[in-house]
Amino acid sequence: MKHLLTLIFLFSFIMMDAQDNLNYQKPSDDILSLVDVPLAPRVLLNNDKSSMILLYRDAYKSIDELSRKELRLAGLRIDPATNIGSRTTYYNDIGVNRITVQEKSEQKVSGLPSKAKLTNFNWSPDYSMIAFTHTTDKGVELWVLDVKKAKAKKLTEAILNANMRSTINWFSDNKRLLVKVLPQNKVDLIDTNNSIPSGPTISVSDGKKAQNRTYQDLLKNKNDEANFEQLATSEIHIIDVEGNREKFLDAAMYTSIRFSPNGEYVLVTTIERPFSYLVPYRRFPSVAMVYTKDGQKIVEANRTPLLEDLPKGFMSTQKGKRSYSWRADKPASLVYAVALDGGDPAVEVEYRDEIYQWDAPFDGSARSLVKTKNRYSYISWANDQLAIVHDYWWNNRNTKSYTFDPSGQSMEVKTIIDRNYQDRYNDPGDFVTDKNEYGRNVLVLNEGKAYLLGDGFTEKGQFPFLNTYDFDSGNTETLYRSELENQLETLYDYDYTNNKLLVRIESKSDYPNFYFRDIKRQKVQQISFFENPFQAIQNVDKEVITYKRDDGLELSGTLYLPVGYDKNSGKKMPMILWAYPREYKDKNSASQNTQNPNEFTYPYWGSPIYWVNKGYVVLDDAAFPIVGEGDKEPNDSFREQLVANAKAAIDAVDNMGYIDRNRVAVGGHSYGAFMVANLLSHSDLFAAGIARSGAYNRTLTPFGFQSEERSYWEAPEVYYTMSPFMHADKMKTPLLLIHGEADNNSGTYPLQSERYFNALKGLGATARLVMLPKESHGYRAKESILHLLWEQDQWLEKYVKNKETAEE
Repeated sequence: MKHLLTLIFLFSFIMMDAQDNLNYQKPSDDILSLVDVPLAPRVLLNNDKSSMILLYRDAYKSIDELSRKELRLAGLRIDPATNIGSRTTYYNDIGVNRITVQEKSEQKVSGLPSKAKLTNFNWSPDYSMIAFTHTTDKGVELWVLDVKKAKAKKLTEAILNANMRSTINWFSDNKRLLVKVLPQNKVDLIDTNNSIPSGPTISVSDGKKAQNRTYQDLLKNKNDEANFEQLATSEIHIIDVEGNREKFLDAAMYTSIRFSPNGEYVLVTTIERPFSYLVPYRRFPSVAMVYTKDGQKIVEANRTPLLEDLPKGFMSTQKGKRSYSWRADKPASLVYAVALDGGDPAVEVEYRDEIYQWDAPFDGSARSLVKTKNRYSYISWANDQLAIVHDYWWNNRNTKSYTFDPSGQSMEVKTIIDRNYQDRYNDPGDFVTDKNEYGRNVLVLNEGKAYLLGDGFTEKGQFPFLNTYDFDSGNTETLYRSELENQLETLYDYDYTNNKLLVRIESKSDYPNFYFRDIKRQKVQQISFFENPFQAIQNVDKEVITYKRDDGLELSGTLYLPVGYDKNSGKKMPMILWAYPREYKDKNSASQNTQNPNEFTYPYWGSPIYWVNKGYVVLDDAAFPIVGEGDKEPNDSFREQLVANAKAAIDAVDNMGYIDRNRVAVGGHSYGAFMVANLLSHSDLFAAGIARSGAYNRTLTPFGFQSEERSYWEAPEVYYTMSPFMHADKMKTPLLLIHGEADNNSGTYPLQSERYFNALKGLGATARLVMLPKESHGYRAKESILHLLWEQDQWLEKYVKNKETAEE
């Protein structure tokens, strides 16, 4: 009753008029100089690593771009004028780098359109060309790049439909593509703002439980349904590299298009009615159909019903066939999984899933390949005698990998990996793959051994490795272990034939660049030459510190000292602590340090690192583990562990003599914002807080949130205790709330920040709410980001750096 009365009061008070209307602001030059810098390009490598494609883009969108008309339907955000995702990241220039000598040799691509907006890049099977799209004001065009000539040309006008992804797919002949295009009989969209309703919107519950997460951008009425169907509908056409076009399939709501490895068949998935107002389009009814490469219908591979009422739990899944894929080492064999527990994790069974194979021409029955103890994830294919199936189980954080004989001649299934996937110190790495004759990734094998590339986190630091793995003995042997001093080396790929690694090397002040590492000769060849754009902080003092929580749990964080700070001065500086809570089921995994002081110092838009240029100590990515071992769930003691983590972090830096512990701010984004509001409500450790795009009332996400699997009705005290909104009367610390008005993340509705601010204001707390127009969960427009940094800077200067003045 006490909880109910509190809710009634907080929802019933009237919001007072006190708005602070501003135009977009810019932060001081100390911060601005680190924001307005050019981005290094995105890198695409061809299969033999002889050519590097460099994709350039602007760091930010503009508020004008975000202000284009946008339809939010069934989990999608679409620009209806252009028929592509309204939040798509575009590139505006392309370069080709021939990897032949140890020097920069970039060639700019000719023939690109002016004001280029390029995306959907897709290599041809022989890596001689890249298909991509260009978005104009009228729609989406198909283009192709000849890599050898570094020349681009347009193949179509603005006729493509890129709303549902899987827009471009190459035939195996390297000359033709399967492309989604707009239907000939396109119908005008309904103006939902001005249309006259024909009746009410009615939803029905037939007695089945449908415990779904709090999705956003869902369909709401019949007009939404009609608009979604129109925008999702396309025809599939064959378009060759000369621009010639012919129809392949008639209009339907196509989602995925996947060729078989030999290119003779194509698996096409379509969405069907009825639609849902509870779940996004990925859970609408669908049909998977197999066609020949000539468009002849062969067989219906699968029919999936509307998935509104899955069993409870993160490991729940649908009944029947699911997870269709083509077997990578066979010409045309489909592989799929079937849940042996009916998709219900509460059902106790020896095996959770069974995996089947169905061979072309699909006129026979599928045969069983293997069963998994946990929920099926994927298969690493090798040959007829060897494959590795991987599974996982969220509730105990377990993952297993098993070898099996795909031919069925041997029934032996051998477990080769059985571990906690959060245990990074004992991560064996990922198996190395290479392209086979079909252009698909298969395991690299050498005399019965495979290869593993790993991150190499240990108690003594990070040492990335290349190991061999012997399937007979289960033993590993290290071929290479990175032990560079004052640098971080990341291992991306291994060329067994030439005994050469593709790696990326960086340091605190050296921008990450790609290299070939010759293991035998112990030499490296630099193949990219990106420069550090953040010169103002290149010499900032940075280290990873470790410390203990009161219960003995080991914690860590990356500590930055202000630019020009003298460690021996004894001067006490203000500090910003930035973090994000993570849940664990064991203390061993929770205590592991996976931070590296040699990572390049990169102040992205949401980073607190900018403030080292303004006299602040910054403890970034501070470890905030929430642990629940055995039958206990992490959130059963969420608040207590949250405060203990924060206290340990502040104590650690204070003991180093760098900070004034009375001038410490805490910040976080999304679940980190939720953390901030809880810390300010239940401790007196901080001078101020910054909470961006968070959720503060867990009763608005009643069927679970983050890693909480229980519903509100199963654990009402947990939901109440964890919700800052329920404890708004305890807020005594200045809190800056920031939220995108168009947040699309599950659970973090803008309403969360609006209602929380109303509660804080009604109860007399010091708070400020900034709603960023047109922004989603992550912020994109340059105007928004500069204003965000200005707001944060003003807040920190007033309530942290100059705390005494603010309190007068």
